Amino acid sequence: MEHLKGKTAIVTGASRGIGEATARFLASQGVKVLLAARSAQVIETLAAEICANGGEASAFACDVSDHSAVLALVAQAKRRFARLDILVNNAGLIDPIARIADSSPEAWGHCLDVNVKGVYHGLHYAIPVMLEQGGGTIINLSSGAANSSLEGWSHYCASKAAVARLTGVAQKEYAADGLRVIGLSPGTVATDMQSSIKASGINPVSRLAPSSHISPEWVAQAIAYLCGPDGDEFAGGDFSLKTSEGRQRVGLPLADRLPA
Repeated sequence: MEHLKGKTAIVTGASRGIGEATARFLASQGVKVLLAARSAQVIETLAAEICANGGEASAFACDVSDHSAVLALVAQAKRRFARLDILVNNAGLIDPIARIADSSPEAWGHCLDVNVKGVYHGLHYAIPVMLEQGGGTIINLSSGAANSSLEGWSHYCASKAAVARLTGVAQKEYAADGLRVIGLSPGTVATDMQSSIKASGINPVSRLAPSSHISPEWVAQAIAYLCGPDGDEFAGGDFSLKTSEGRQRVGLPLADRLPA
């Protein structure tokens, strides 16, 4: 992936799952990566490991629901790397899973603070930096939940639908200035989130076998692919890894399951 060499990136939610896999993969392709998550010690350890393996990475503790923290994050990227080419808005929550009448208003609102406001904050502060340098790519982690009504997931479905609209609006507003804003819908992924989903016992997703989920490394490769010129046609919309065509484009196995 020659298009990645020498680029700089912020990856939110980088302490585990898709975020961790993405940080590792981008760094392996020559990207200078700023890892962001609330778990400072975890991302500092990960950054050190990436550097020990020949990559370039640093860590910055950040709660994406706090706009001032995201402002500081973007400022750190510019200070550390002098520019920002890629923003991966990955940080997200699905807990606590509950039917609407059983849900906590505070917890429901916090999920939207992270999943929706967190993406907005990233867009709001990264876009001016990218405009100043003449372009950039923002990848927003989407979900099939954006277009579905799943029992117990009112917070998650609503938040991912909002992210899809943010992706489209941002692309419409800034495409002419050299920015690309792309959604990525990976399907179900083998991360810690699946443990919460399974434990809830609510809706068919909780009953999927572990072998049904794809690897977070596959998602990382898809993100890297979308950061190149082939991502242009998906700007403003969602690229799906649930289809054979999508996986084939990225160069992934056509089978959609992990080994049992």
